[in-house]
This record gives sequence, structure tokens and C-alpha cells, in this order.
Amino acid sequence: MALPIEHKELKRRMDGAITSFKTDIAALRTGRASSNVLDPVQVEAYGSRVPLNQVANVSVPEPRMISVSVWDKQMVGAVERGIREANLGFNPIIDGQNLRIPLPELNEERRRDLVKVAHTYAENARVAIRHVRRDGMDSLKKAEKDGDISQDDSRRDSDKVQKMTDEMISEIDRLLAEKEKEIMQV
Repeated sequence: MALPIEHKELKRRMDGAITSFKTDIAALRTGRASSNVLDPVQVEAYGSRVPLNQVANVSVPEPRMISVSVWDKQMVGAVERGIREANLGFNPIIDGQNLRIPLPELNEERRRDLVKVAHTYAENARVAIRHVRRDGMDSLKKAEKDGDISQDDSRRDSDKVQKMTDEMISEIDRLLAEKEKEIMQV
């Protein structure tokens, strides 16, 4: 007997944790401009906080410059405030309905801080994957206790869940190592 139907569900949830991790580290700055760096920015607009991409277009016209085109000219001040409050180390320059954000060179200390943030994201992803593993193991124990599967099947399926968990965590470690190398590259 194979794993209960949820084997695919466990894999889907673990893949979701990896996808979320990829999104998080893509937003980390590596010295080249990327529109993803402004993803965490929230703007006070129309009485609530919304993501920057809901009030403006973000583009990268040059390798060391990000351009933000605000759709509503009354929102320019709020967008600038949102960018400053996000503590990304940016100093936006207002130019009509646009904001230009020059990217300063990353110094060694800032690079190390970014690596620490990447490690935090990686640990959060590992924890999420371990939670999925725990859920799978608990359901196997319950199925065995209820008599739905034998002890041998439970043990074999537990090994499969552990193997899948190990593969996912090694994928996170690989992605983290790549990002760390990219960040530290001068």
C-alpha cells in the first residue's frame, strides 16, 4: 500500500515553501537593479496599505537605477514615504509623477546583512517544510493506529516522507548558497 492520498499534497505544500523562498530571495539586492527589490514596499493609499505595484509601475531603465511611475499624481508623496519606510536603504528622487531610485554600491557590511536576511528566509522555508513533514507523519501514525495501514507500510511511508523532506531542504540549501555567492560577488 502506498502513502495515503496526501503524498502529492505534501509535495505540493513543500514545493510551495520553496517557491515562497525563491520569491523572498529574488527580492534581495545583489548590486544589479531589479524591480523585485521593491516587492516588500507597502504604500498608504486610499485609506489602506497596498503593495507598491498596485499604485505604480516599476521598471529598470539602467543597471543601477530603478524607475517608479506613479499612476495618480496625488500618490507620489505616499509612494516616496513607503519606499523610505521599507528600510531598503534607498533614497528616491521625485521627478514629477516618477521617482528615480539610484542604487548605491553595496559595501561589505551591507552585503553581510543581506546574507543574514537570506539565511533567515532559508530557515523560515526549512521550518515550513518540517511542519509539512510533521503533518504527514501525524497522519501516517493516525492511519496506523486506526488500522488503515500496517506498521510496515507506515514505516516505509514515513521513510518516503523523510526522503522527500531531505530533498526539499537540500534544494533550499543549494538556492541559499547560490544567492549568497551572488550577493558577496563584488
